[in-house]
Amino acid sequence: MGLGLTSNNVLVLAVLSAVLLFAGTVWLWPRLARRTWRTVCGRVALLLATQVALFAAVGLAANQSFGFYASWADLFGQEKDQGVVVDHTPGGGPLEVVGSRRVPGAGGVSPRAGGRIQQIDIVGRTTRIATPAYVYLPPEYFQPRYRTRTFPTAVVLTGYPGTASALVEKLHYPRTALELAREGRMPPMILVMLRPTVAPPRDTECVDVPGGPQTESFFARDLPDALRTHYRVADKPPGLGIIGNSTGGYCALKIAMHHPDVYAAGAGLSAYYKAPIDATTGDLFQGDKGLRNRADLWWYLKHRPAPDTSLLVTSSRSGESNYRDTMRFIERVQATGRTRISSIILESGGHNFNTWRREIPATLEWIGGRLNGRWK
Repeated sequence: MGLGLTSNNVLVLAVLSAVLLFAGTVWLWPRLARRTWRTVCGRVALLLATQVALFAAVGLAANQSFGFYASWADLFGQEKDQGVVVDHTPGGGPLEVVGSRRVPGAGGVSPRAGGRIQQIDIVGRTTRIATPAYVYLPPEYFQPRYRTRTFPTAVVLTGYPGTASALVEKLHYPRTALELAREGRMPPMILVMLRPTVAPPRDTECVDVPGGPQTESFFARDLPDALRTHYRVADKPPGLGIIGNSTGGYCALKIAMHHPDVYAAGAGLSAYYKAPIDATTGDLFQGDKGLRNRADLWWYLKHRPAPDTSLLVTSSRSGESNYRDTMRFIERVQATGRTRISSIILESGGHNFNTWRREIPATLEWIGGRLNGRWK
């Protein structure tokens, strides 16, 4: 019986424990009604155990729905398996395929019919950052008539802490891309899905931290280079885009703005526009004012030349805390006269998977249109 953090067995055990403890409390309460130290301790123990079981059940259910943590080690910040790369290819390549499986809901056994999801390990040649990822390859990638074609590619980032598997299992990026391409609403596209948390448990906010992880350089240089060594991805814009939600959304917008020569488009779902500094990030800038300003998208729009890229931002009029900032960001970008801006504004929606699932089809269709030149 699997007892991992995301296992259904663990969730069922937590729910059963909460129900049994609640029933036991009701049943035993009359026997513990006396005012002796033993009965008082018994009542406290039952109430405490019931509440702990209830909170555990709710927390596990939330983690199942939103994919905050992938394992017990991830939850407690241990991450023992992170940062270790074993190269099995001659010369120790930057990318290794460690697994492969069908696209959920694809309805086809053959990769030529339903595409494929590969699990990979990546290690940056310059940054030495090591991280796992999932790669969705569309059916056309395996079809003989397209064997020499390069494909538009989108890097897809989770929020913090997030799990890459949630992009597949919870947000359904591969299945949505497959369905949209079948309907002719977007070109066949490669998706590279990973978390921006490349130095867990630290939240680096996709910043090149002085003396620390060079996260922005990894996404701007090492990741595209590693992908080109193994997959038929377009070698330059307009073939490469980037998408993210929450923290990943901030990263996507920032990286597209900072590196328009690499990423032709960036989409931020429920993004914010300035890197926070808190207990999860630590000191990201080490007193470097220039680095801090560069990570502030408001400052960047005002003081740097407008980047030649396309941006998409999303929010909701009710339920999202970034709505006013998003509308202001749209105005600031429009004022540049060069950077292109689009938006998805829902009437209502929270900072959660349900909202992002409503936005993802239109987002993929949008980014597919910006990268379509490499496919036609």
